[in-house]
Amino acid sequence: MIRETIRMPTREGVLAAAESIAAILPPTPLLPVEIGGVRCHAKAETLQPVGAFKIRGGWWRLSNLTTEQRKRGVVAVSSGNHAQGVAWAARRLGIPAAIVMPRNAPKVKLEATEALGAEIVLYERPGEDRDEVAAREVERRGAVLVHAFGDAWVIEGQGSAGIEIAVQLGGEPSRILVCCGGGGLAAGLALACPSSAIVPVEPEGWDMVGQALASREIVRVGTNPPATICDALQPDATKPINLSVLQDRAEPGISVTDEEVRAAQRFAFATLRLVVEPGGAAALAAALAGKVELDERSVVMLTGGNTDAASFAATIAP
Repeated sequence: MIRETIRMPTREGVLAAAESIAAILPPTPLLPVEIGGVRCHAKAETLQPVGAFKIRGGWWRLSNLTTEQRKRGVVAVSSGNHAQGVAWAARRLGIPAAIVMPRNAPKVKLEATEALGAEIVLYERPGEDRDEVAAREVERRGAVLVHAFGDAWVIEGQGSAGIEIAVQLGGEPSRILVCCGGGGLAAGLALACPSSAIVPVEPEGWDMVGQALASREIVRVGTNPPATICDALQPDATKPINLSVLQDRAEPGISVTDEEVRAAQRFAFATLRLVVEPGGAAALAAALAGKVELDERSVVMLTGGNTDAASFAATIAP
């Protein structure tokens, strides 16, 4: 296998990523919202061209490939949002992309990824190890792996959202509530806004980042994890690169239930007029459930809006 150089993400890298992304994408809105009597803010990453913040990391990673790497192409692993971010960047940059996706990923995400021109490689979830499937594809193609969260450039790209927030807010926020899967966005925001408290929010039973922060070591999900509607927040474990950034920097992790997430989706639709997918509503769910203290400089990340019409309609139905 061709091994790429490992590097750590930096704040300088986040600033460079923010400049690169600002040249191709407008900033997403920072919306005022009242939660529990406190007027704070919501960052609407649901309004990105691919419906999620993942476009940031995908763009920054692919735009930093060498000419030779671009010819070999990329392989990514994703349940849908990172897939679309990488596929969008690959199409714009003319880079071949193959995305390893679970067969049970939401149909809307599978179709959107394919529509962007990426090749989809399906695997069984549960049953197959997605990293092993991706490793085989990387070996076979001689491609570059674009990890969804355990990659320095991806982390820096995601952190560009924090640079936007600081500009829009007129300074760094007091805290940022972050929907958290593997910790790529949380780590990027920690670098972007060094004075802000970073609060990772995960589905119950899938709080691998929260457990890793508490134990100071990587923790893998159990053999029979509970079902969750947050398909975008189901990595088996975080990576050392993410833990190294977040350790001694992030606040203790928070877990939310499916019903709290559904309530957040309904709130976002009724109050902000936004369609938010379950995984993209986790941070808002924690705020609405009173699981974290808020003030007027708190920011809640709304990270994705890729949900199918039928399931969303069922969620918001009275």
